[in-house]
Amino acid sequence: MYAETLKKYCDDLAARIPAPGGGSAAAACAALAAALNSKVVNYTLGKPVYAKHEKELQGILERSEKLRLEFLNLVDLDVVAFQSKDPRKAMDIPLMVCRLCYEGAKIYLPLAKKGNIKLISDVAVATVVLEAAFSSSYYNVLINLKYIDDPKFAQKVKKELQTKKRAMARIRKVTEVYVGKIIGG
Repeated sequence: MYAETLKKYCDDLAARIPAPGGGSAAAACAALAAALNSKVVNYTLGKPVYAKHEKELQGILERSEKLRLEFLNLVDLDVVAFQSKDPRKAMDIPLMVCRLCYEGAKIYLPLAKKGNIKLISDVAVATVVLEAAFSSSYYNVLINLKYIDDPKFAQKVKKELQTKKRAMARIRKVTEVYVGKIIGG
């Protein structure tokens, strides 16, 4: 049942039409990562072995669900922004995706440590997918910055995203190491 909606989106993505494109796809990937986070928390809440982390996990779930909805909204907003032919609007959406991915990445290590151990591989998948969404959006920001005649602004955005990109890589690496110790990878 979900495949039909996803198939339609992928058909549009593959078609010879201007949008959706990479920016929309990046936001969709980020939404999938957030959904996996929520799944892990939902399978954890209410289990006695994780009761001492219940409050923190509830907070993670709230953040994850908020991010998931924001990413889903950005899937469509990216199409609208691209169609506007305004490079600033086209750049704003992937910039928002990058910033939200960075915020979302902060929950991975706590989720890996306090979430249901049976879903630890989902945490790993979400971490990698979110980093991919960030990187994809990063490239969309860079291409659109080329068409914005404001070198100071462009430099400021590039600096911000380069810092976040390094942090995202660190978060993924630390989470991967932790998950690897559990699953033997």
